[in-house]
Amino acid sequence: MSPILLFSILLQIACAVHAVRTGRPLYWIFILLIGSYIAVAIYLVAEVLPGVSDSRGARRAVRSLHGRIDPERGKREAARQLELADTKDNRRRLAEQSLAAGDYQQAAELYRSALSGIYATDPHLMLGLANAQFELGLPQEARTTLDELIAANPDFRSSEGHLLYARAVEAVGDVAAALHEYEALTPGFSGEEARVRHGLLLKRCGDPDAAAALFRETLKRAQHSPRYYRREQRQWIAIAERELG
Repeated sequence: MSPILLFSILLQIACAVHAVRTGRPLYWIFILLIGSYIAVAIYLVAEVLPGVSDSRGARRAVRSLHGRIDPERGKREAARQLELADTKDNRRRLAEQSLAAGDYQQAAELYRSALSGIYATDPHLMLGLANAQFELGLPQEARTTLDELIAANPDFRSSEGHLLYARAVEAVGDVAAALHEYEALTPGFSGEEARVRHGLLLKRCGDPDAAAALFRETLKRAQHSPRYYRREQRQWIAIAERELG
């Protein structure tokens, strides 16, 4: 059997299985079985692509692909918008894109310039500035910014901001405060990063048993989680495995 014919059969079978599992009309199976590549192409265009293009996961995948191909694209677009209209919102967008692109210095400058007037204590802008400061190797400045954020916005909640605060406190050497923050953060944190970072700090502090318990919990959670979760958390799962190995 030629490779071309074999590949066609495999595509037909895959599309037929998809049609059955997703509840498509059964006439598609008949069309796929007799139609080879043409039938596969028609099925993909008519039944698969419309649903894929409208899905949140597909849009996220497209954005991710664009980011890999042209990581500066979002930053350039935001810069053009800022040139057209120098508004706080456009400054925030460019700051976010600069942060995502790794241009932490520009991000910090943009966040600072946006933090004025009625936005002087905007929690999202302050959190962005703290992120940029931390990435610039200025954990004490990041901690100060986050302390000011908390004082000005006592009702603001952000698990990522809480994690950043714990990391900043740890980075400046305030171990007791860092442990306290991780203990408060870890139980409700949606991913494994906080749990694994907490475990690593406990291990450095000479409490390997407590650290191992957190690493085991990460592996247990991964074992009972969907594949997409394990894929998203693979970095932290790998660290937990290494630490227990």
